[in-house]
Amino acid sequence: MYDYFLGGRDNYEVDREAAERVIAISPDARPSARANRAFLRRAAKSVVDSGIRQIIDIGTGIPTSPNTHEVARESAPGVRVAYVDNDPIVGVHAGARLTSAGDTGFALADVRSPETVLGHPSVRELIDFEEPVALLMVAVLHFITDEEDPAGIVRTLTGALPRGSYLVLTHGTADFHQHVDGDATEVYRQATATLNVRPHDGILPFFAGFELLDPGLVQVPLWRPDAPLPDVDDIRRIAFYGGVGIKD
Repeated sequence: MYDYFLGGRDNYEVDREAAERVIAISPDARPSARANRAFLRRAAKSVVDSGIRQIIDIGTGIPTSPNTHEVARESAPGVRVAYVDNDPIVGVHAGARLTSAGDTGFALADVRSPETVLGHPSVRELIDFEEPVALLMVAVLHFITDEEDPAGIVRTLTGALPRGSYLVLTHGTADFHQHVDGDATEVYRQATATLNVRPHDGILPFFAGFELLDPGLVQVPLWRPDAPLPDVDDIRRIAFYGGVGIKD
């Protein structure tokens, strides 16, 4: 569905049908997804420009170029990237588009089991946990229910990172869409993962132990834009918060 929102071609009929049901309820799903992807590119470049040379990208999804390693290597050719996703279909695509690049790997693992992610051979082969790491959790945690303890998952993952590491995180929100008729979460309940949007004060605690970089946790188009900002009405359509923090 995310690939479809982005305008990609690596999706299936069932994905397209579900995505169109979401768009019918919330037409802002597509611009939100694209703004989220643009944030990923800016944030990845920012952490690499700050000296990071290894990245764990959790919730990779079906590869959509430019991928994380492509963005990172525009600034530093030697950046190592471990991609993680729990979808076997993503693993098939990863073999063709991600892991053939060298110094990249793919781990089929579920973020709900963070110890498995950290201990996966593909992650351990690429990532030196004695050196700073950028952990990317972009559009991931809104698929985790409160009962599954998203804050605990983040604590386990970030607890393995040394000082100077970065957390790059985005999360879906309904803060700007109180006017929407219908409930897109119903569509996701019939899919492989539920949708659990959260308000700003429900997302901010995920950065515990990290100092947020300016401008903080904001709607994703407002995070260090590299192009003219959309107008106020267009920004209001974006249903993602995003931020980058450094471990102190």
